[in-house]
Amino acid sequence: MAWSAARRWRDAVHGRVVFTNGVFDLLHPGHIDVITAARSRGDALVVAINTDASVRRLKGPDRPVHPEADRAYVLAALEAVDAVVLFAEDTPLEAILALRPDVLVKGGDYTMESVVGAREVRGWGGEVAIIPLTPDHSTTATIERLRAES
Repeated sequence: MAWSAARRWRDAVHGRVVFTNGVFDLLHPGHIDVITAARSRGDALVVAINTDASVRRLKGPDRPVHPEADRAYVLAALEAVDAVVLFAEDTPLEAILALRPDVLVKGGDYTMESVVGAREVRGWGGEVAIIPLTPDHSTTATIERLRAES
């Protein structure tokens, strides 16, 4: 979704727009818990995912496991998700500024101070929510376990 299209989509939504982002490489219960909690905070949920190039810069040459088109397809199929957007930058700030969500949601591995876009969202009257992590669910840990077992 081009950022101008994101703005048009945002303007067409009646109610609170919620935004979350991440890699969402190997979808697991922790991801679903964050997505479900995010959706419960508004009327429409936009999930932004890092492009493959962005993931490689952030997590190394062996990631992502699944290409961006597959990750977007899986997320878009979830009932809680209203739109999926890709971002090529290392952070989702440009997407957040374009969409201007009412609520910004991140998982519990973040603090209010480390959430990209939190200052901006609060600045236009929005809110920021951090969802506690689901214990024992991590894509990185799953990949490491699979490598150790092979």
